[in-house]
Amino acid sequence: MAIRSVPFSFAQVRLLAVLALINFVNFADRQVLNPLVPLLRAHFNVTDTQLGSLQTGLLVVLALLSIPSGYFADRFSQPKIIVAGVLIWSLASIASGLAPTFAMLLMARAMVGVGEAAYAPAAQSMISDSFSFDNRALAQSIFASGMLLGGAAGLALGGIMGIRHGWQHAFIVVGVAGLIPGLFTLKLKEPPRRPRSEAGSIRELLRVPAYVAMIAAGTCITFSSVSLVTWGVDYAMSYKDFSLREAAVSLSIIALLSLILGALTGGIVADRLQKRLVYGRIIVIALAFLVAAPFLLLAIQSDEKWVVLTGLFVAGFFMSWYHGPTTAVIHDLTPQRSHATAIGVYMFVTQLLGALGPQLIGRISDNSDLQIGLQAAVAVMVMGSLLMLLVIHFVRRDGLHSSRLPAFRSEPDPTVHTPT
Repeated sequence: MAIRSVPFSFAQVRLLAVLALINFVNFADRQVLNPLVPLLRAHFNVTDTQLGSLQTGLLVVLALLSIPSGYFADRFSQPKIIVAGVLIWSLASIASGLAPTFAMLLMARAMVGVGEAAYAPAAQSMISDSFSFDNRALAQSIFASGMLLGGAAGLALGGIMGIRHGWQHAFIVVGVAGLIPGLFTLKLKEPPRRPRSEAGSIRELLRVPAYVAMIAAGTCITFSSVSLVTWGVDYAMSYKDFSLREAAVSLSIIALLSLILGALTGGIVADRLQKRLVYGRIIVIALAFLVAAPFLLLAIQSDEKWVVLTGLFVAGFFMSWYHGPTTAVIHDLTPQRSHATAIGVYMFVTQLLGALGPQLIGRISDNSDLQIGLQAAVAVMVMGSLLMLLVIHFVRRDGLHSSRLPAFRSEPDPTVHTPT
């Protein structure tokens, strides 16, 4: 059966292009750190636990500020909030390249989390509010593809520039690049939104069992994915005999191809299945991670480089199905005027607890073996996928529009004709 084309308007395409470009630069900024880990270890003479704290610190700050950022994004100008976030993380990245001590580098990387917290809930809310319910996962997947593409670019940039010019220049380049797309955001128009009086409280959101279960599943998945990405290049060098350049370039190519294809495929499949089942998008997320897990273990345990890269390619393809459908599900479960707050609360919990991943895996590496640590991360990912089954249970019981949220009474239920 041919896939029906999605009728996106010019305004929708422009919105997605600008926000996806911002997502690209943001995640290039975040992932440029990972191939620089061996250089930072040698330069500052620090342990793997300390190196893991660079990502942990960023994610903790991101988590702590996600709730207030989402709150303000539901009540004030979303484009202005996004611009502020871009400016903060760009300057913080430049400061990372100028840091003379490890403590100052840790502070600068933490400030990157301030910028990320400001833009993410607002951007995702603007996208869901600008597209129909039927196309929500695909639109969010296109936005996420900017993140995945940027992450691959950051890995490649860090690996190549780190060797040729030093780790400092890699941070400065991505910081300067971040200032460019932020300027275009001010020209975007906010989509129509329901009255500000309908903005729900966090307490109301946490009364929805499906939403709470979604947060629990996302915490496990974030813990696992951040850990795998943080230590991937270092593991390839230390255990698989890759050079720094070879590891950074190979993994970035794998990420570029598998993650982008996976994100777009996941969005399309999730939207199509959602038309048949009220929990269709959630099934897509759960099954994708269960399929990815054995390929991740294959890549971790194999000694053949081609098997490692093949396993990572297949695993990355299915793991990236998560991004667009997850945001779509969260927005499906919450009223329109609470979309940014819902993402903020989700990010607060998942990033705060998931931030422990890189540091805990680093501690396992210091005390035992990095391979064991990465295998543990895969087990946590499988736990997250199984928790999605709990989300399905609550959606089947309560529907997407829970009666626990009064704001839904004034919004039409887009699933009333959807068979369950």
